[in-house]
Amino acid sequence: MADRRPPNLVLIGYRGSGKTTVGRGVADRLGFRLVDTDALIVSEAGMPIASIFEQEGESGFREREACVVRAVMDGEGQVVSMGGGAVLRDDNVACMRARGFVVWLTAPVEALWRRIQADAATEANRPALTLLPGIEEVEAVLAARTPRYRAAAHVEVDASAELRLVAEAVLAAYGSSF
Repeated sequence: MADRRPPNLVLIGYRGSGKTTVGRGVADRLGFRLVDTDALIVSEAGMPIASIFEQEGESGFREREACVVRAVMDGEGQVVSMGGGAVLRDDNVACMRARGFVVWLTAPVEALWRRIQADAATEANRPALTLLPGIEEVEAVLAARTPRYRAAAHVEVDASAELRLVAEAVLAAYGSSF
């Protein structure tokens, strides 16, 4: 029987959920290429995400993101780490689901906040999305996006465990997707 798995494995979730870190381990195990959509946007724009937000606003960034999502999802044999807000556009979600198995990495707000604070690149790569301070922003944005993540995902994986165990859970979910 032919392998009927979707051609790509797509990781979605809030900032700090481990999409790129988990994605790296999953891609290695599958022999897939890891693609980080935020990194592609930065490379194509020649500036950090925070600068794109400053110069073009969130709408400019989201337009760039939509172009990258379409281009990336045309490929196959990839683990795709989607930017946290990629689920905000229905066309992005349709593209992800048509060409990938979508896994939503979840974690408690406190864990996400700790990871975001521990990331040295946070300031350049993760612009403020609200006027709220710190963990309050995480709570508010996560609450607003949760229905979008849930609707986009084929499966939800708790990413609050050790990231190696999260990668194994993602692999198990993907392996059972056919």
